[in-house]
Amino acid sequence: MPEKAVMQALKDEFEHELFETVIPFWERHSPDYEHGGYYNHLDYDGKVYDTNKHVWLQARQVWMFSKLYNEVEQKQEWLDFAKLGIDFLRKHAITEDGRVYFSLTSDGKAIYQQRKIFSECFYAMALAEYARASNQADLANESRQMFNTIWDLVLHPEKIGRPILPGTAPLQSLAVPMIILNLIEEIASGDFADYRQQVDFCIARIQQHFIMGKMYEHVTNNGGVMTELSQGRLLNPGHAIEAGWFLMHWAQHLDDDNLSVLSTDIIQKSFEIGWDKQFGGLFYFLDANGFSPTQLEWDMKLWWPHCEALYAFLLLYSIRQDEADWDTFIQIKEYTFSHFRDVEHGEWFGYLNRQGEVTQRFKAGPYKGCFHVPRALFLSWCKLSELCS
Repeated sequence: MPEKAVMQALKDEFEHELFETVIPFWERHSPDYEHGGYYNHLDYDGKVYDTNKHVWLQARQVWMFSKLYNEVEQKQEWLDFAKLGIDFLRKHAITEDGRVYFSLTSDGKAIYQQRKIFSECFYAMALAEYARASNQADLANESRQMFNTIWDLVLHPEKIGRPILPGTAPLQSLAVPMIILNLIEEIASGDFADYRQQVDFCIARIQQHFIMGKMYEHVTNNGGVMTELSQGRLLNPGHAIEAGWFLMHWAQHLDDDNLSVLSTDIIQKSFEIGWDKQFGGLFYFLDANGFSPTQLEWDMKLWWPHCEALYAFLLLYSIRQDEADWDTFIQIKEYTFSHFRDVEHGEWFGYLNRQGEVTQRFKAGPYKGCFHVPRALFLSWCKLSELCS
């Protein structure tokens, strides 16, 4: 077991990184006080290089600042910062039929709507956390209503508007049940009775993706693997690890030892498969049968898989007290802090090549925002605080 002094030093380091480096970057550079919401395209030094806004990222940033207000300190500036985003979203993000846009202009004009459920998920998540921060029951109800819309789309995917053509492979995506499972945890806030059917459905779906020690991104509706398709062989180690810690949270909520064992297996085996033994870091994509992945960025090292792995192994250690989990946490921490962190301007770079060199210098882009880095730092800081107590 690591010494308390080591844990305390790590706790202090995570605390400093989160509250003195990462969060201030977003506070300084992202707010749009003219139109509301946040700028989502920030260069390495925080300069705005594109004024379009992405609803995923707007909502995630609302959630993050609301979470800090709710669980760290009731700082008025954090609540005001979250309000800047939620007001913009409620005014501009909702479509005429109650769905949610994917991207907007800086002043809120609609640009694009995905035929997916993820914009709705992050919108509902933001509403739920901000409702708790602002003590507004009407927003909590709005969040639950959006969840009902999302769940209807999960059960009836034809309503999303994506036609199922004759040659469409009969595959289901890991992304859907795992994000729903995380969303329920955020919306329900400890009272899961009304969502138990959906929770059981999502856990069962995720279990179907874990086959012979590998977490497949796409499986057939009965849990089979389509090995004749590269899509059917696709592995995303970071995604699998994230799903693993989502499941571990539910194993704790439900006091389910079997689910805890499964979650541990998913996290550990996905890390073993995904870690680049030559250069370090987690591969972005892999092929389950050893073929070259068709994604050209397959061997890149992205910020978010490492963030998920960072927290996942600390979570495992906090539960199991296995030094192997602690050693892996330290291994990931050393890689992420030395490769992604920008000690000069704050926040983290998002994209590295296989050798660990920065390829895109921006800190915020269409899919990188105020979420994975601060969430991982926050969750890890909380666990380290518990371990130090």
